[in-house]
Amino acid sequence: MAYRSYIALGSNIEPREVYLKEAIEALSQDQGVELIALSKVYQTAPVGFLDQAAFLNMVVAVDTTYEPLELLTLTQSIEESVGREKTFRNGPRQIDLDILLFAQAKLETERLTIPHPRMTERAFVLVPLSDIAKHEKINDKTVQSYVNELDSEELAGVEYYAEHI
Repeated sequence: MAYRSYIALGSNIEPREVYLKEAIEALSQDQGVELIALSKVYQTAPVGFLDQAAFLNMVVAVDTTYEPLELLTLTQSIEESVGREKTFRNGPRQIDLDILLFAQAKLETERLTIPHPRMTERAFVLVPLSDIAKHEKINDKTVQSYVNELDSEELAGVEYYAEHI
């Protein structure tokens, strides 16, 4: 059985585009994952720790035969293979892959929370997610509803960068 999942990708260490491409390629090469859709790419202001370069952010839709924690293991291994070096929370990174939604699952473990706990507050997640899943539900509201509720200052930090990476 395949589960539809949405994964956010972000990078703010050069070469940002290369890191995104490598992560997408690794996802698409895995036998337990089928790449379904890619959002546009957005350049976004950092959140949390502000003294760092802008991010490139996007979201991919995949169908996977993995269970949520297996998919998490895969995304973490991709981060490692692409060269992510752990620094500090909200710090600069070569690549970041976050599972946003996994089918209609609600899950809270020490390693993984689905839906992603802060996604409904973050334009850099919601805007690209709405490109490929505007009608998808998060806690009984659509992705597009959450986008519509973002304030203009939050939305201003998300700039269109490219149609594809």
